[in-house]
Amino acid sequence: MTTSLSGAAAGRYSRPALFFHWVLAALIPFQIGLGWYMLSIEGTPGSAAYFALHVSLGLTASVLIALRLLWRLRNRPHPLPDGIPGWQAKTAGLTHVSMYVLLLAMPVTGYLGAAFGEDPMAYFGLPLPAWATANDVLKEQLFTVHGIIAWALVALIVLHVGGAFKHLLIDKDGVFGRMWPWQS
Repeated sequence: MTTSLSGAAAGRYSRPALFFHWVLAALIPFQIGLGWYMLSIEGTPGSAAYFALHVSLGLTASVLIALRLLWRLRNRPHPLPDGIPGWQAKTAGLTHVSMYVLLLAMPVTGYLGAAFGEDPMAYFGLPLPAWATANDVLKEQLFTVHGIIAWALVALIVLHVGGAFKHLLIDKDGVFGRMWPWQS
């Protein structure tokens, strides 16, 4: 099957895919930045509000990530254009799979780390049931993995955005426009 992106709409992602992509493209970097900031102010007056916001947004992100993954599994995107070198297509595929794995692991490790902490969790002020006994060792291990995942996600996001801009500015092959929502 030959794929041509001569028109801006050719090979475009669906509206739900665009929604999930761009909401998570804003939310994930915000969450990573918030996480790093809140660690720098941990234990100071008012820092609990940042932790509570991080937990609430993380739970929201986890639902959006799961919905996005379900959408992606049931609605495969159009293949890349034939002119894309095989190594680039494989790199893009590996990057996407790796991002999905990390995007699933990130909220799981964060939630479990918080669950094994001493502080109760809430979702935008709504208390969540406590089901785990406080365990500082397990909490710290989970939060260490959570932090490693954050750095790995940053690296993959940089690679992903770099690849997107390469297609936009150098290759000019229409690949960028498939996910850009403001294009006709």
